[in-house]
Amino acid sequence: MNKIAVIGLVGESVFLAVERFHRGGETVEADSMHTQPGGKGFNQAVAAKRAGASVSFLAAVGGDAYALQIRRFLDAEKIAYSLAEKKDRTAYAAILTDRQGSNRVTEYTGARLEREDVAAFEGEIAAADILLLSNEVPPEVNECAAELAYKHGVRVILNPAPARPLSASLKEKICLFTPNEFETQGLEDCKNVIVTLGEKGCLIRETGENIPAVKAKAVDTTGAGDVFNGYLAAALASGKSLREAAAFANVASGIAVTRKGAVTSVPLYKEVMNLYGSQSERT
Repeated sequence: MNKIAVIGLVGESVFLAVERFHRGGETVEADSMHTQPGGKGFNQAVAAKRAGASVSFLAAVGGDAYALQIRRFLDAEKIAYSLAEKKDRTAYAAILTDRQGSNRVTEYTGARLEREDVAAFEGEIAAADILLLSNEVPPEVNECAAELAYKHGVRVILNPAPARPLSASLKEKICLFTPNEFETQGLEDCKNVIVTLGEKGCLIRETGENIPAVKAKAVDTTGAGDVFNGYLAAALASGKSLREAAAFANVASGIAVTRKGAVTSVPLYKEVMNLYGSQSERT
C-alpha cells in the first residue's frame, strides 16, 4: 500500500545566509534571506510524498495568514492534511546557515497539537503502513499517536529530535528510532535504532553495519535529517529491507545537502533512483 501518516510541526521558516556564526554578543550581517514553510513533520511529509508514498499529515497552525500559505503548499504537493487551528500563532523558526553549510536554528513552537487532535486523526493512522513521529510536538501527542498505532498494528518510526527523555511506555511502542549521534541518550539499550551520522552515513545498531553517505559538497544541511526520515519511511512501507531503505534514504539526504533551504532541498524520487542506481553499480 505504501501509505505514511506523519504527525509533527509546521510553521514559517526564515533562512539567513551568513559568512560565519556569531561570537559573544556581536551582530552578524546576513548575505541573503528567504522564507518558506518548514518544521520537521512538514519536511518529512513532503519527503515521503516525493519518495512515492501516499501521505497524510497532522499539525497545528494559528489563525494567521501564514497558515494559508502552508495549505497551498500541501495542496500543490498533493498531501492529505489536517491542520488543527489554535489561538497561538503558527510556529516560527529563524535558521542561520554559514558558508560551510552548517546551521543554527532558533524556534518558537507556537500553535501546539493536543490529544484530541490525534484522536480525530485515528482513521489516517489506522490506514497507514507507517506512522512517522518527531519530538517537535508535546510528549502526550506522541504518546497518544503511538497508542493508536499500536492498537491498529501500525509500525511507528520516531525521530527523537529535539532530544528529550522518552517514557518507557512510548519506547516499547516504537519500531524504529532515528536519532543523530547527539540524540542517542536514553536509547543505549535499544537495538531498533538507526543513528544518522551526517557525512559518515548512518549506523544500523542491530547489525553494527555502517551505510556510507553519498559523497557531496554540503551547501546547507538544514532538513537533511527530515529528508532521510521521509525517504526511509516510504522505502520501508514499499517493502525494502532496513538496509536497502537506509541506503536509499542516505542518497536522498545526500542530494538535499547540496541545495539551499529545507523543503526546497527535498529531491524527487527519480533523482534519488538515478543516483541510487549509480551508487549500487559501484558497490
